[in-house]
Amino acid sequence: MFDWGTSVLFFFLAIGIGFMASLLGLGGGIFMTPLLLLGGFVATPQEAAGTSIAGVLFTGLSASIAYFRRKAIDFRIGLLFMPSAIAGVFLGRYIATNAKAQWLTLAFGIFLFYPAITMLLGRTSKDVSFRGKTMSGWRFYALVILIGFVAGVATKIFGIGGGTVFVPSLVLFLGLDIVGAGAISLFVMIPTAAISVATSWIDQTLHLHLAIPLILGIIIGAQIGPRVSSRVPRRRLRQLFGVVLVYAAVNMILKGLS
Repeated sequence: MFDWGTSVLFFFLAIGIGFMASLLGLGGGIFMTPLLLLGGFVATPQEAAGTSIAGVLFTGLSASIAYFRRKAIDFRIGLLFMPSAIAGVFLGRYIATNAKAQWLTLAFGIFLFYPAITMLLGRTSKDVSFRGKTMSGWRFYALVILIGFVAGVATKIFGIGGGTVFVPSLVLFLGLDIVGAGAISLFVMIPTAAISVATSWIDQTLHLHLAIPLILGIIIGAQIGPRVSSRVPRRRLRQLFGVVLVYAAVNMILKGLS
């Protein structure tokens, strides 16, 4: 049911969410999903994720336009991730429908602590090697497929856009700059989020009256993050992302235990 007070609140909150999400290369779902669920605006985690992912789609669209203008998106790398990420969305839909969501949520929250701690320490791929070698050849493509697949699954199940998987993976394992990793993450989440929105609409877990004010605010906020990303020290940006990951991890674990 439409409510003006809730819509105005969501609009202004979404401006802040869009700013933070675009700055860190996230879709914003780690903020929107808890807001919808813990605030009692939806009844189930599936509805929270299904509504959140609509906002994530527009975070990706709006922020990608801003990053494109700054020539910060490596389209070649982004396109490599898309096939497996899209496949992951369909697996995520199957899992969300048939598996116990609380156990998946708990496992994902625990998984997030590794990149969170690494980022909080300000470390990069130079500090975290993959068997002491630079990723290339079949190992590189295998890792690309794995990262994309996991991100796609997370996108559909949790409505988070996959940035919590993409950004630390691109920085830690592929050695990308965190701003470039964020730009790629936002670009890749456009098709994955779009497919997730379509399946959420089919599954009737998308609430448009809640999604629309979130989308409008996110479009505005997502234009601000890329404008200030180049002014923030890289180490501080990694640490900020680490704080966000800790928040996401704790939230997922609490949801899984509830």
